[in-house]
Amino acid sequence: MKVRLFSRFAAFAMALLLTACAAPGSQQSSMTIRQGKIDQIMPTEIPTSHHTGVGAVLGGLAGVGIGSLIGGGTGRDVAMVVGAIGGSVAGSHIAERYSKPLEGQQIFVRTDSGVLVEVTQPVVPGLRVGQRVFIQGNGEAARVLPQ
Repeated sequence: MKVRLFSRFAAFAMALLLTACAAPGSQQSSMTIRQGKIDQIMPTEIPTSHHTGVGAVLGGLAGVGIGSLIGGGTGRDVAMVVGAIGGSVAGSHIAERYSKPLEGQQIFVRTDSGVLVEVTQPVVPGLRVGQRVFIQGNGEAARVLPQ
């Protein structure tokens, strides 16, 4: 009875966690393309959106689930605790590997209408100051592409 209750709680917690990680408002808006000339390019780092805490929680839950399959009675309880600790450590290390910032470029483009636009994006080789480019998209989804 206790194991069923724990299993249901773990399943509920995992569903709640995955729901919280869903990206709200992921609908695509109309694509805009503008033209211009690059005024300045500066190197920068782009932080990743991975959260190391999520890896530890998911690893711990997976460890508890696997530990509950081992043995019975007190041995099962010990296996669940060891699985939770081991899974948390492993999940945290895996999440840290993907949390390193990406190399990026902060690009200032003077559009043909005279407006100065700044776009931060991953490095695109071959872009240089004075080059004619397209600015594709809006907001955080904007990208500078060579013409």
